[in-house]
Amino acid sequence: MSDIKNTKQQIRLPLILALAISAGIWIGATFAEPKSDRNDLKAALYKLQEIITYINRDYVDSVNTNELVEFGIQRMLEKLDPHSSYIPAKDASLAKSQLDGEFDGIGVEFGIIRDTIYVVAPLTGGPSEKLGIQSGDQIIKVDGKTVAGTGITNRDVFDLLRGPRNSTVTIDIKRKSENDLISYDIVRDKIPQYSVNASYMASEEIGYIKVTRFAATTHEEFKKALKELKDQGMKKLILDLQGNPGGYMGAAINMADEILDNNALIVSQEGKMSRYNQKAYAVKPGVFEDGSIIVLINEGSASASEILAGAVQDNDRGLIVGRRSFGKGLVQMPIDLSDGAELRLTIARYYTPSGRSIQKPYGEDEDYSADWSYRFEHGEFFSADSIKFNDSLRYETVSGRTVYGGGGIMPDYFVPLDTTMVSTYVNRLMNSDASREYILDYLENNKSKFDGMSFEQYYKNFDITDNMLQDLIKVGEKNKVKFIEKDFNKSKEYLKILIKANMARNVYDDNAFYKIINETVNESFIQALNLFDEANKIALSSKKE
Repeated sequence: MSDIKNTKQQIRLPLILALAISAGIWIGATFAEPKSDRNDLKAALYKLQEIITYINRDYVDSVNTNELVEFGIQRMLEKLDPHSSYIPAKDASLAKSQLDGEFDGIGVEFGIIRDTIYVVAPLTGGPSEKLGIQSGDQIIKVDGKTVAGTGITNRDVFDLLRGPRNSTVTIDIKRKSENDLISYDIVRDKIPQYSVNASYMASEEIGYIKVTRFAATTHEEFKKALKELKDQGMKKLILDLQGNPGGYMGAAINMADEILDNNALIVSQEGKMSRYNQKAYAVKPGVFEDGSIIVLINEGSASASEILAGAVQDNDRGLIVGRRSFGKGLVQMPIDLSDGAELRLTIARYYTPSGRSIQKPYGEDEDYSADWSYRFEHGEFFSADSIKFNDSLRYETVSGRTVYGGGGIMPDYFVPLDTTMVSTYVNRLMNSDASREYILDYLENNKSKFDGMSFEQYYKNFDITDNMLQDLIKVGEKNKVKFIEKDFNKSKEYLKILIKANMARNVYDDNAFYKIINETVNESFIQALNLFDEANKIALSSKKE
């Protein structure tokens, strides 16, 4: 059919799409703008409609109008700031589930090894665990369709296994101990996603809590962990936010309210529209308002992590230990669009209690994505002296200590990055499917070794042998991870720690993993154990006599 025979309805379709999407982004603010701005907006929208209509009607080849609009939105947002983003409808539900704290599914942690879905672990209390699905099981078919050896991706697995609660999916499992496939009819259910990944007593008085993101359920998880650790005698807390990219600001505010008192300011935000100007205070009785606190941060701690760390630091509530945080001080508002897509639009900047913005610079003259490389090359990860702050961005905490704005939270106690044990080879090995495949196979073939073995016995007595490492190397080569002898020799002991920790996670739980990592290679944690006197001094300095 010739393109010149488009019907009126076909010509109007891209116009309607453009109008709907553009309106969802801008039209809500139109009536609050001066008349000249409204005229500019009207002209811009009309131009966009013209261009899309001409492309759809007259362009020499057939085009997918929706794809053009999606591309245009992405490029348009790039002109704003690094954190305004657009999530297409096909990805929006998955993105939301990562922050909602739960999703509907079959309840397995999975990996894709040699083009096959492996069950890393059934999730506790989920439908898969109840039916007897085991670590190491291979998912060969889903609803009668073969999925092994088909080039399946993580996204494909989510689409196949997640679905509405009470719906049924049939999976065929290959288990090493069985010759034939085992078929399971699994009724999907609500599967919780935990953001407090570990909480345990590191000593008789010191509790440890690891928070990996700020989701809808994080505050309740954190509150529960605090209560349980207090019941075990916790008087001092290490709160680990290293590598935490943030999430819901409300979760950070509520968590801060559990540890701050006296109506302390937690965070403020300011936007172009006055309705986005807000201040949050600690107003409720908190679970842990008196004990000593140390917060661990690094270059991967961002957004909500920085709100919480900034509130602790500016109110002199405790000690911040580690390296300078990411530097994200922009607030995004999620906006649901009519087709199921989501716009996350920056609507304000947030400020710590002392009044500092911790958003690092961005714009045409700044290579925002290369900031970590810049920090590494200029020695910031290894020496606090390499970090230069602008004196015009100097602020003071409640007790008069100096802090700086302009780019992340600078810790009170700096811990340099230790690269002496790390190597490219080991990073590739651990980030590939090889390590997961090796661990699953080892545990399957050596079940009797772990029968009745407590974690304490495992930690003290179980060693990763040289023979085990050689077997791991072979699995790596099979997974196209080329062996590099120099790197291996440099990182051999580090590799043993990583394998032991990851194996402990499979046999026991996340607490087991973090106990091994923290006490061997988490230098910020190791330093923090000896810094509670300093943390207590800071807290006492803010108390009014």
